[in-house]
Amino acid sequence: MQFINSWQQELTGYYTSLQPTPLAGGRLLYHNAPLAAEMSLDAELFAGDGHGVWSGQALLPGMAPLAQVYSGHQFGVWAGQLGDGRGLLLGEQQLEDGRKLDWHLKGAGLTPYSRMGDGRAVIRSSVREFLASEALHHLGIPGTRALALAIGDEPVLRETQERGAMLMRIAESHLRFGHFEHFYYAGETDKVRQLADYAIRHHWPHLEAEPDRYLLWFTDVAKRTARLIALWQSAGFAHGVMNTDNMSILGLTLDYGPYGFLDEYDPAFICNHSDYQGRYAFNNQPTVGLWNLNRLAHALSGLLTTEQLKQALSHYEPELMRVWGERMRAKLGLLTPQAEDNTILSNLLALMSNEHSDYTFTFRQLSYTEQQERRSPLRDEFIDRDAFDRWYSSYQQRLLQDEASDSERQAVMQAANPAIVLRNYLAQQVIEEVERGETAALKELHLALQHPFDEAASSATLRQRPPEWSKTLEVSCSS
Repeated sequence: MQFINSWQQELTGYYTSLQPTPLAGGRLLYHNAPLAAEMSLDAELFAGDGHGVWSGQALLPGMAPLAQVYSGHQFGVWAGQLGDGRGLLLGEQQLEDGRKLDWHLKGAGLTPYSRMGDGRAVIRSSVREFLASEALHHLGIPGTRALALAIGDEPVLRETQERGAMLMRIAESHLRFGHFEHFYYAGETDKVRQLADYAIRHHWPHLEAEPDRYLLWFTDVAKRTARLIALWQSAGFAHGVMNTDNMSILGLTLDYGPYGFLDEYDPAFICNHSDYQGRYAFNNQPTVGLWNLNRLAHALSGLLTTEQLKQALSHYEPELMRVWGERMRAKLGLLTPQAEDNTILSNLLALMSNEHSDYTFTFRQLSYTEQQERRSPLRDEFIDRDAFDRWYSSYQQRLLQDEASDSERQAVMQAANPAIVLRNYLAQQVIEEVERGETAALKELHLALQHPFDEAASSATLRQRPPEWSKTLEVSCSS
């Protein structure tokens, strides 16, 4: 296994070098075996209590840990300098196929960017990120991955006293919108250009020789961001804290805190208990994505003209609508685009909103529709049966226009509508077991989330509607 350190070697002045602070009593609790195999990692790294790298007690050969500095807008307000306050980039694994992967240890201790924080992570937040990153990946949504979870005996104070943990996060890059903002607002425009050149060299190498490479690059950043958020919306996923320092240049889902998948369909769903104004509500995510891109465009104003920036940003909405439209047609089983498709979808969502229908369950049940059947398997889920019957009649007529068999259409729908998503109550049940040192529930849920579209891969218990007590769960930025 080979590690390189391109960030350290090519971006002097963008970080602080320092060692992780070991987690007291740290030991490996669980690791992502399929991901480890993809990365060609030696099984001995995970034997027993695991290699010390998982809990900050040791490094692998070639690693050169550092904390990155960046800034950002948080909840729409310029927050100034932020940075890796509890995480360290340990190194970049060079894969045989030419790709490189960041190894980023969360909960690694105090850094110069910790501000009022303690540099630690807790079991609760670490388990939530482990599960969420894996859930989104297997739903086909780009994001960071979770490789290993270590726990310790060290007490960490949040709202209450909790136990410390560390999470090894893997990503193609941790380059954020906030990196560019930091140096732009510091007046170091040469470093903004250097960052852009670094990004292009390592992640868009086909653009390096292009005379308009910055325009082509920023256009692709805008389109990647649009695709990501379209996928969030179609899956019913709310990120909860879309600050610019949590936005990936590569269009990856980054930094899982108070996220939530929709249970009852509510377009104004707010998953973050700390989001008092509802800035990051589910239905606001597309708008916030564009707002964040405009903040990035401002930071890139030394590289591109105003017209070029506007040109790049103009690709955001069409790309978002294209991808969202494709995904929602697949969820409905509409195989060829037709003019009335948006009305079919809008009317269904209105019904679901009025009746507080479960988002995941409703679309999964719809995927068993047989176009010649007079009654839908969903009918009994609605109180206003007349309203549903009117919608279903128009939906049936629309399905017949595609002239596809039930089996063909159902296969498309069942590959787009998961049988299981990571509901917050499922994560909470796992957290409570992990805090007792048990891993059976974590293993079961992790396995199920790796096959979200296959009902046979998860128990009926994991696929059931959320219990009433789940409505009292609250998650915030400390989660």
